[in-house]
Amino acid sequence: MALGRPLTKARREPYRHPVNRTLIDEAPRGARIADIVSGFMGSWRFIIIQTVIVTIWIIGNIVLLFHFDTYPFILLNLAFSTQAAYAAPLILLAGNRAAQRDRMTLEHAATEADVEEGQNEKLLEGNVAILARIEGLEKRILELERAILNAIRDGGKPA
Repeated sequence: MALGRPLTKARREPYRHPVNRTLIDEAPRGARIADIVSGFMGSWRFIIIQTVIVTIWIIGNIVLLFHFDTYPFILLNLAFSTQAAYAAPLILLAGNRAAQRDRMTLEHAATEADVEEGQNEKLLEGNVAILARIEGLEKRILELERAILNAIRDGGKPA
């Protein structure tokens, strides 16, 4: 399965991230198939299965158990050539989709960063305004303290 998701859309909830929605939920069937096939062909499971099949093929034909593709294994060579002919374009399709996903993810992250920068600027402006008010309050408190101290020194006469 490509990206850990089933091929059909009906068995799961849609993605929440916009890049995933665009590239997976709204992807054409051929693109999803290319992702699945290239994901499988790039796995250890595929390598092991292919190795077992080729080993059985060669040993079976050398020992003449099958006797349908003797040495130099022309049919095996044809099978490998056909596999490569189909695998290469599918891998390129999946690679192009990965590059598109990376580009879209980067664009989305940049957009989110711009939004966050705007929010940070508003917060900073609010903090500056709060600090200005605090400075004003501190000045007023100092004035009141001086007035109280002067009143105490002058014997209780208000200034």
